[in-house]
Amino acid sequence: MDHTRLGSTGLRIPHLALGCMSVGDSSRGGHPWVLDEDAAAPLFTQALELGMTFWDTANSYNLGSSEEIVGRAVRRYTRREDVVLATKLCLPVGDGPGGSGLSRRAVMEQVDASLTRLGTDYVDLYQIHRFDPLTPVEETMEALHDVVKAGKVRYLGASSMWTWQLAKLQTAALLGGWTPFVTMQDQYSLLMREEEREMFGYLADTGMGSLPWSPLARGRVTRPWGQQTARSSSDLFEGVVDPASDEGTVNAVEKVAAERGVPMAQVALAWVLRNPVVDAPIVGATKPHHLTDAVAALGLDLSDDEVTLLEASYTPRLPTGF
Repeated sequence: MDHTRLGSTGLRIPHLALGCMSVGDSSRGGHPWVLDEDAAAPLFTQALELGMTFWDTANSYNLGSSEEIVGRAVRRYTRREDVVLATKLCLPVGDGPGGSGLSRRAVMEQVDASLTRLGTDYVDLYQIHRFDPLTPVEETMEALHDVVKAGKVRYLGASSMWTWQLAKLQTAALLGGWTPFVTMQDQYSLLMREEEREMFGYLADTGMGSLPWSPLARGRVTRPWGQQTARSSSDLFEGVVDPASDEGTVNAVEKVAAERGVPMAQVALAWVLRNPVVDAPIVGATKPHHLTDAVAALGLDLSDDEVTLLEASYTPRLPTGF
């Protein structure tokens, strides 16, 4: 497994992260396609065998059940010191005042709740799941700084927002003398390239890293056009990230994959990995070949002509998931 740094920090991480939204209790959270604990066990052990020791979850994934299963997997199959754990807060997990958002109360309540579910006394990367327009950025950044100084969190990250919103948060941290974000977890794939316009330039200029979510566009670029996955057919963002122009992109992935004699997923992920601002794409797996294809993509070096073909059909669209 190739390794890289988490943003400009000294923390070494695998070049691929295991996304754990696909793990949880299907009766909690409305994702019928998730794997329960028994079904997910072989994927955790396979990830460890492949060197994928960076695991990403969130308090809102299946209403906490993802964190619970991830925590037990760490204790059963490896050692806490051998895994980089990332989780998130902001999206609703309860009805109380601290059950959502980025207020000081929410930060303090949710970090402790996540630590309890994960069965650990710290997380390596604590990420705000979205921008909270109702809370002053100073309140959020000071509260996050306090959980870092308390030893509950090692590094801070953000996810899915406009570049100006990230800059506002980072500026508040700079002016307040508080801990800044080191990563941005953003949606980036051959079917969603809008982060290239402003966000990636900002990340590169400030030394932040990108941890792309949905790098395979919910499976859309892993199979011929017109075929759906169980997830894509019930996805919240389906229809807004799938304009007709994407057919050309998917056909290009299929063509390059056929000529290379490799699965389409390897080609699509290799394209994401070649962007220098990308630290570690978040790979969500429900089947063993999802992980083996992801690792194989690390060794697939696309030619300039192949990249031109893969990018030729892309058309601008509004980002989704904010």
